[in-house]
Amino acid sequence: MRDVCDLCPHSCSIAEGKRGICQVRANIGGKIVSSAYGLLTGLALDPIEKKPLAKFYPGSFILSAGSYGCNMRCTFCQNWHISASDGTDIHLLPCTPEELVTQAVNRRKNGNIGLAYTYNEPLVNYEYVHECAKLARAKGLKNVLVTNGMINNAHFVKLLEYIDAANIDLKSFSPEFYRLMGGDLEIVKGNIQTAAEMLHLEVTTLVIEGLNDSKDEIDAECKWLSGINNEIPLHLSRFFPQYKMKTRTPTSKDKIYELKAIADKYLKYVFTGNM
Repeated sequence: MRDVCDLCPHSCSIAEGKRGICQVRANIGGKIVSSAYGLLTGLALDPIEKKPLAKFYPGSFILSAGSYGCNMRCTFCQNWHISASDGTDIHLLPCTPEELVTQAVNRRKNGNIGLAYTYNEPLVNYEYVHECAKLARAKGLKNVLVTNGMINNAHFVKLLEYIDAANIDLKSFSPEFYRLMGGDLEIVKGNIQTAAEMLHLEVTTLVIEGLNDSKDEIDAECKWLSGINNEIPLHLSRFFPQYKMKTRTPTSKDKIYELKAIADKYLKYVFTGNM
């Protein structure tokens, strides 16, 4: 028997005992569940600027947690060893929501302000993130989401009630580029608009020369963002060869500065990354 996962736009029809595109959503006993629930691949106290968040409690630290899986297939992924994994080929650390929140509370003495759900795509482990965020909020901790934004809006809104800040990857302003990477530009744009209305939002675009770096595309992206709110911080980050793009040339600093000049026409806060 198959069941349909309604978490993201892929709407995977998953057979009993199998998983969806993300390698996390599984059909167990006729019910769609997260196979990554309570399993972490990474846990670290990071500077908030590393998320990247430039305008949310700058100078603070946040306990960052990640698991495995992703519902996109970006050929330039920097964390492909966990994002493309089904959890069987990597070391997993068991950690319940209660244990994770306790660790976050204990690190307050080290400057920690909360929890960041990051490293892989956290939204595919939706139930875990939702429960952690609720518990963290009750303890007075901040919740930060670092995501590709590929989630059906109703589920996104439900989660954002407990999220204080987010950085959403806007990987390109081209529908064709998104299709190649297994995503949907319009879904991501809709979720950026939703997040901008509900919490502190920052956006990141990883610039890859020859793919998503045209002046016209960046102009259109920044004009659109400014129409939502011209105070949304945008991070334009350099690409370095990774995963299935190891032979591609790193993005030049000159290209980043050229595109920043375009973005500056529309947005109040534009930051350069990986420089």
